[in-house]
Amino acid sequence: MVTTYNSNWSMAYVESLLHKCTTFSHIKQLHAHIILTGLFHLYHSRSKFLDFCTTSSAAGNLPYAAAVFRCIALPLTNDWNAIIRGHAQSHYPINAITCYLSMSRAPCNPDALTFSFFLKACARALAGTEAFQMHARVLKSGCDADVLLQTTLLDSYAKCGDLNNARKLFDEMSKRDIASWNALISGLAQGNRPYEALKLFNKMREGNNGDRSVMMPNEVTVLGALSACSQLGAIKEGDKVYDYIKRNCLDENVIVCNAVIDMYAKCGLVEQAYSVFQGMRCSRSIITWNTMIMAFAMDGDGMKALYLYNCMAGGGAGPTPDDVTYLAALCACNHAGMVDEGVRLFNLMDKDGVSKNVKHYGSVVDLLGRAGRLNEAFKIIESMPVFPDVVLWQTLLGASKTYGNVEMAEKASRKLVEMGSSTCGDFVLLSNVYAAHERWNDVGRVREVMKTRDVKKVPGFSYTEMNGVIYQFFNGDKSHPNWKEIYRKLEEISFRIREFGYEPETSYVLHDIGHEEKENALSYHSEKLAMAFGLISTDDRSPININKNLRICGDCHVVIKLVSKLYDREIIVRDRTRFHRFKEGSCSCRDYW
Repeated sequence: MVTTYNSNWSMAYVESLLHKCTTFSHIKQLHAHIILTGLFHLYHSRSKFLDFCTTSSAAGNLPYAAAVFRCIALPLTNDWNAIIRGHAQSHYPINAITCYLSMSRAPCNPDALTFSFFLKACARALAGTEAFQMHARVLKSGCDADVLLQTTLLDSYAKCGDLNNARKLFDEMSKRDIASWNALISGLAQGNRPYEALKLFNKMREGNNGDRSVMMPNEVTVLGALSACSQLGAIKEGDKVYDYIKRNCLDENVIVCNAVIDMYAKCGLVEQAYSVFQGMRCSRSIITWNTMIMAFAMDGDGMKALYLYNCMAGGGAGPTPDDVTYLAALCACNHAGMVDEGVRLFNLMDKDGVSKNVKHYGSVVDLLGRAGRLNEAFKIIESMPVFPDVVLWQTLLGASKTYGNVEMAEKASRKLVEMGSSTCGDFVLLSNVYAAHERWNDVGRVREVMKTRDVKKVPGFSYTEMNGVIYQFFNGDKSHPNWKEIYRKLEEISFRIREFGYEPETSYVLHDIGHEEKENALSYHSEKLAMAFGLISTDDRSPININKNLRICGDCHVVIKLVSKLYDREIIVRDRTRFHRFKEGSCSCRDYW
């Protein structure tokens, strides 16, 4: 005989039993109990049970919950919500979208929670189209006044890369909470609009100015702002964010401190990053140590990077090194040309019981490739216990280009073709190897393949920050209002460095054109334009910081070294792989990059 229970009592009773469940076996026993007692037919109790099954990390089991859900003859909104939320939080959030579509065909109406769980699934599955369709459904349902739901929708748009709709929704919100601001700032920072993210952060930092919807930035907000500064190399903006962090005691949070260290490191101020590392008021995590080691690695300071690694490996100052620590240490050896030390660390991983992944193999292949030990690098790739990825062969191809090894370049290129790679860089590198040997027919053949496959070369560009404003330059750019002054400065630079013995490295212009045309092509690379702009826009003592989306070319490297000496200026260039700190005619990479 099934007993009739009061719904509030039954829900509280089931909830008390759930708190005692610590294993999956307990869950199954409780399921049997609530079926026998008739509690399973009370939807409040049933939904509590389903919620626990889908969200409890200790005893929960999503497949079991899904099987239970399928046995419900007419599931109600709470039942659907429980299963949709479970799938949204799982490794396969796309299943939550499928569940919602099934719900939309059932005689059951979704509520604000349904929409919220669905949108979280869209964000995790990067399902932008579904998020846009849900927006229309939310408006139609009248749930659009719910701030939490609007914020979830905004976050979905941002994470799916639909920043225009995210911004539009944010601007239209009648009420915003801190999560709304954080969702948009984070989305803009991680998307292609970091400058907008900083403007929004500054609006918050400077106060509401009568606008009560403006919130005070919190830990999550500053993480988004620091990410934007890192992308742009915006040092002055980064200083402002860090000042705000210190004034509001947000540096008591280790995650915030890690982000500050990373920001300064990516802006080329590795000593400032180390100062933050040393002065932390909270306990350092292993991420803190790994971030700092990688910062020294990218700056080419292998000795300091390995000093921190040894502090950890010695078991005294820091946590035990993990696979990320070893990767950072290998990168340090790589950028500092410490080949034998890098190989030793690579071999030490097996002894220390740290599993190697494809990134560790990639780092040691790059290390050997940069040193010209191409056959050793090739043998390591062939001996890998895991299948080598595209990046490994691209690394070997790049090293083959550096050392002009046509045979090895062709081997690597064939492997890339077999793996279906169609990245423009693969074709460009092989083309450059042929061009360096003046094999113009082969260059033409590669470029014809690129045209056939519609492979387009990524244009080179550089960023520099002046007085809090970010300026972007492309090769041969004349879009800047002061371009004539910039070009005159480049002509002056050319005259001065030629007097000092400079000859253009025309071998870096890999086209079958005349010598004079090659010189002109070299003269207006984006990093040179940014450098010249920096010289005419700043005083004689401040460093010039430049971000380049590609690897700095050899001729630009030579020119910037000479400029740093003749103009007595420190110039910091962050390219795709590392930092180059030019000072007094030398570079921190010691011409090894």
